[in-house]
Amino acid sequence: TYTEHNGLYYPDLALPEQTSYTLGKYANLRLDFMKNHRRGTYTTLFTEGRLNEHLHAIDEQAHEQMESYITQAAERIGVTEELKSSDPMRWVRLMNNIKSLAEEIVLKEVVYK
Repeated sequence: TYTEHNGLYYPDLALPEQTSYTLGKYANLRLDFMKNHRRGTYTTLFTEGRLNEHLHAIDEQAHEQMESYITQAAERIGVTEELKSSDPMRWVRLMNNIKSLAEEIVLKEVVYK
């Protein structure tokens, strides 16, 4: 359908309804990355109404992988509740290192791909 305005006809365009999810840290990082480096993908997802759904899926995947990497690395290195009670500063240092490493991996493999 068209709408007439001052003798000209303009098409009635509307974007499809999108799902509404609250976006987290990784979804916002992905959105910024797509706007700056993946314009075509961003535009396609936006016009098809799938952008918010895609960002939500990225955020969930990133959180799941973070949790998985942290758990695996803590077991492999030997960061346990026993260590937490006997040497809390060492436990905090090791866990912060593990979290930083896990976040680097997730950013590279999930967010910035």
